[in-house]
Amino acid sequence: MKRVVITVCPREPGVVVLPVERGGRARRLDAAAIARELTGLIDRHGLADHVRLREGCAGGCYGSGPNVSVTIYPVARPGERADEIAVGWKTYVYTLATLSCLTQVIEENLDAPLAPTRRRRVRSGRRPPPPAC
Repeated sequence: MKRVVITVCPREPGVVVLPVERGGRARRLDAAAIARELTGLIDRHGLADHVRLREGCAGGCYGSGPNVSVTIYPVARPGERADEIAVGWKTYVYTLATLSCLTQVIEENLDAPLAPTRRRRVRSGRRPPPPAC
C-alpha cells in the first residue's frame, strides 16, 4: 500500500455536489465540509497509517473551488524511516464534481476500494403516534 497526503485548500470558495460514499445521497460540500468528511472516512476505514489530510494550497486559486490535491509516497520498509520523496501526485482542481463520490479521492490514490460503512440512522426527534386503542 502507499502513503497518501490529501491537501484541501480552506480558502477557496464554492461548493461541489456529490455523495460522500458510494450509493449515498448527494450533498453540497464546501472546502470545510470536504475536509471534515475526508477525516471521517479516514477514521471510519482505519486508514490513519496510510492517509493523512492537511490544509494548504491545492491549486486553482483563482477559480471557484473547492479543490483537492493528492501526493503519493511509498511505504517505508520495516525498520526504515519514511521519506518525503513523492512518487506520484494527482489534482482534483475543478474536477471534484465529476467523481461518483468523495470516497473516490482515497480509492483512486490507494488503488484499493473502501468497504461500505454502515451509517447510523438519525432520528428526527418526532414521536411515534400513540398506539391505537
